Amino acid sequence: MKGGDIQTLPHHAPVNAERETFMSRYKPKKHFLSSEPEVFWYLNVKGEKLWGFRHRYYDSLSKRREKSKQGLKTENMAIRALLKLKTDLINGHLKKVENDNLTVFEWLDMWYEENKKNWAVTTRHDRKRIIDDKIKPLLGKYKLSELDRSTYIRDFVNVLLEVHYVSSVENYHDIFRTAVNAAVENEIIERNRFTKVTISKIEAKASSTVNNYLDPLQLKDTLQESEKLLDITQHTYILLLAYTGMRKGEACALKWKNIDFEEKKISIEATRDNYGFRSPKTKRSRRTIVISDILLTQLKKYRNWYLEKKFSVGEITSEEDFILVNHMGHRVSANYINDAMKKLYAKSKVNLKEITPHGLRHTHATILLTSEERIPVAVIAKRLGNTPQMINEVYGHVIEDIEVESVQSFDSAISR
Repeated sequence: MKGGDIQTLPHHAPVNAERETFMSRYKPKKHFLSSEPEVFWYLNVKGEKLWGFRHRYYDSLSKRREKSKQGLKTENMAIRALLKLKTDLINGHLKKVENDNLTVFEWLDMWYEENKKNWAVTTRHDRKRIIDDKIKPLLGKYKLSELDRSTYIRDFVNVLLEVHYVSSVENYHDIFRTAVNAAVENEIIERNRFTKVTISKIEAKASSTVNNYLDPLQLKDTLQESEKLLDITQHTYILLLAYTGMRKGEACALKWKNIDFEEKKISIEATRDNYGFRSPKTKRSRRTIVISDILLTQLKKYRNWYLEKKFSVGEITSEEDFILVNHMGHRVSANYINDAMKKLYAKSKVNLKEITPHGLRHTHATILLTSEERIPVAVIAKRLGNTPQMINEVYGHVIEDIEVESVQSFDSAISR
């Protein structure tokens, strides 16, 4: 091969490691245009004619920089790309220019490191897991500035929907969209192309409730089996969730000071899980609710057992103690309720409908919504620590059934 000749891959080059080495070292000769001296063409290893540009400029510190791009299919595309770059520089969009080659993988790392200290511990761990396990493997290779909506839907959303619930994909999408919004705020890209990509939130939230709740008779059977087959802490935990609709982390965080036996009320002030004890996620989650005599009686019974257990292990009790403890007198872990319900379904000889611990919260809400008294949505929302709008979204299928029944009741009343 003579110096100055255009390098092309010989037809007889072996298709093996030697060819791979040749391709990795292949540096095409650039032919710059006389009419546009920053635009060039070259031949790739396949002999295809491609286009690119190279532009030199000064950054905000008056340091000389160079920006180049190649792999474009036509001369016109190269000229347009160069003009766009010059326009961005004239308009002062230096960050956008300098980060033009930033990949999704690189930006997610930058975004996470910059913001993690501002996030709650659970948010931090969840986002790290989703970024590493879901987003990077599917989108990490793409340049942030070039990732388009159709590619995002095809290579990310649709791929995830094949193996995950809609609600999970919605969560992954929200995290990525938030990260891209941050890139816009940092002037790395002009706009977020994914704001109008919607994975129906109503469908997502409702999908988590469909069939994950019990009707009154099913709940009665479950609680009877629970009392018969589980220990007193496991049964009390299940009863707490079913009769209050609180989240399992909220129940896990209850202390004796939170129960007012005289007024028949429970104050929910915190949550506790594998990441520790902390304040509730929202202001609405901090609430005081009235409890039934059935639950109150069980809690009194449990308190007597609790005091005996603590006394047997030589520990002094306090109103600041967590309520739920195991047979050793130690506070239960966040996974305790999961294990309890698995044990219940494994040991029961009754054909119980299996639901998740969170399904007990859905059960509480659904039974209230479908009761003959027709409890107002606003009252149920306050009891669950939600907004009425969220209740309407999550339990829309139940509310729709109630509306149908109401219309039928109206017709019947008029027809009498």
